[in-house]
Amino acid sequence: MDLLGKSLLELKQLVADKKIAEKEINDYFLKRIKKYNPLLNAYLTINQNIRGMPLAVKDNFCTRGLKTTASSKVLDNFIPPYESTVTQRLINNGFFAIGKTNMDAWAHGSSTETSDYRPSHNPWDLSRSPGGSSGGTAAAVSAYLAPGGIGSETAGSIRQPASWSGIIGLKPTFGRVSRYGVIAMGSSFDCPGPLTLTVKDTAYLLGLIAGKDQYDATSSPKEVPDYFQSLTIPKKYKIGIPADYFDGVDKETGGRIEEAVKILKKMGHTVTKIELVHPKYDISIYTILQRAEVSSNLSRYDGVRYGNDRSYFGMEAKRRTTLGTYTLSYGYYDAYYKKAQKVRTLIINDMKKAFSEVDFIVAPTAPTTALKLGEFEKYPFFGEVMDQLNEAAAVAGTPAINLPVGLDNNNMPIGIQIMGNYFEEEKILNFAYQFEMETDFFGVIKRGINNFKD
Repeated sequence: MDLLGKSLLELKQLVADKKIAEKEINDYFLKRIKKYNPLLNAYLTINQNIRGMPLAVKDNFCTRGLKTTASSKVLDNFIPPYESTVTQRLINNGFFAIGKTNMDAWAHGSSTETSDYRPSHNPWDLSRSPGGSSGGTAAAVSAYLAPGGIGSETAGSIRQPASWSGIIGLKPTFGRVSRYGVIAMGSSFDCPGPLTLTVKDTAYLLGLIAGKDQYDATSSPKEVPDYFQSLTIPKKYKIGIPADYFDGVDKETGGRIEEAVKILKKMGHTVTKIELVHPKYDISIYTILQRAEVSSNLSRYDGVRYGNDRSYFGMEAKRRTTLGTYTLSYGYYDAYYKKAQKVRTLIINDMKKAFSEVDFIVAPTAPTTALKLGEFEKYPFFGEVMDQLNEAAAVAGTPAINLPVGLDNNNMPIGIQIMGNYFEEEKILNFAYQFEMETDFFGVIKRGINNFKD
């Protein structure tokens, strides 16, 4: 049976119908990993303990008995004694991590180039980055080395690699999914979420991992809806387009987004122009607050209780820790950190105001398509520049999804992001599913898989 390109739910149905065994599916993906991972460097660790349906899991999720490094040699030999809530819930529903995927070390970056285990390569062009920090998961799903995957996002780390690698990536509302067992980067920003080939798979995985967790006080007690319940019911929405989110965006990218918006109009959705705080302010606020949280979170890695000592930290971790410590220090706390928190509240209020007027905010996911590996060295704040269009939703804690909308002249994927109101993932998924049925994402996902046809 030809399994190439079958979605997670299609594979599950084949097993349920007894047309194929889970072991055959796992053997199929292990064979593809063995063949293509040397080219992509998407996986760092392969799990030989097969016990369910396979998923690619970012290497900052603690997995009991399976090495977890956060792509840093500080944790080169760390084997967690416990399971993250996300991966435990997946295990409880018949899934397992077929492998742990490469990422920017400690999730510091947007290209996987800060990984201590070499960068991952974009399946569409091996000389380019797949994005980051969930770049390994995005590359694995795009090249069909897994039928779906789990990443985490602090400010674009799911949406941006999904955009650059030509797949679907959902950042849930902050608190919708537990952070317990996820190696922390920015504790008030981090959001685990799925990267998939279909909107149905996204809805399915989100339903499994979402919900209150006794081990995470920031997880929301709100009831988790059945994301499938209204997925296929056509609804009309009001869409806001913020002009400032097209400033500095590559011409081809902006053009494809405009074409997608025309399609949304033809589908019967209402489109209107809106104003939001300019993304340049989101960059400033995110940089200050995230560096402060990095400084706090990395302080526990001293080599005393576990892991190697601090001499193993890479340059990006050192830079972020230094800046974060500075902003939290006496004499600067009020001037930087406290002021940034106040402006964060203004951004939250700005987003709330926008969502009182429209259902969704639509914009490019990234200002360019995937850059060549090595480009990040030209930017002192590469991650912030590449994620600038993602940071409003991150700062505010609202949900957002990336969907493929075509290719540029270099045959690299272009992504559109749909930002929604707090805990309205159900509406986002309904809207995304309508767009998928209308466009099939312009064949991008299927073409990406066929680039790695056996």
